[in-house]
Amino acid sequence: MVKFFLLTVACAMLGGCAIQTLQLGATQEEVLARYGKPSAVVALPSGTRLQYSLQPSGQSAVMVDLDAAGKVASVRQVLNPADFARVAVGQWTRADALREFGPPASIDHVYAWTGDILTYRWLDVGQSMYFYIYLDPNNVVQRTGQGMQFYRDDVWSLWRR
Repeated sequence: MVKFFLLTVACAMLGGCAIQTLQLGATQEEVLARYGKPSAVVALPSGTRLQYSLQPSGQSAVMVDLDAAGKVASVRQVLNPADFARVAVGQWTRADALREFGPPASIDHVYAWTGDILTYRWLDVGQSMYFYIYLDPNNVVQRTGQGMQFYRDDVWSLWRR
């Protein structure tokens, strides 16, 4: 029951307008017919990953993993604290981050950091957030962080107080 609920929620994010379910074991053709072209297709040791990312403007990225036979093995929304906690500092690379989270909302740079910063937009209990992955010049993850996204109206209201 829990798996069915999670699949329904993940697929609702993919479908946008209507809640549609994606059954485990569905074919790649069924996924493509229902949800269209993915934002990226990634080869996995056990099959293929279809990435449906709503970055840069959206706040979700759904990964549909297909087994070697091209059948749906899992569907999950990966922009969440549990998946962010899997990032292995000093071990993961840019390729790992892109495989696990899809394309970032932006690639940022700051004076105090020599590498790229992959920035993902996500939603945490109704609050718009950012998740940052700091890469060194060799594209190895050296740190992560998160912050709240403030909208212009929110920032201006702080100044008016």
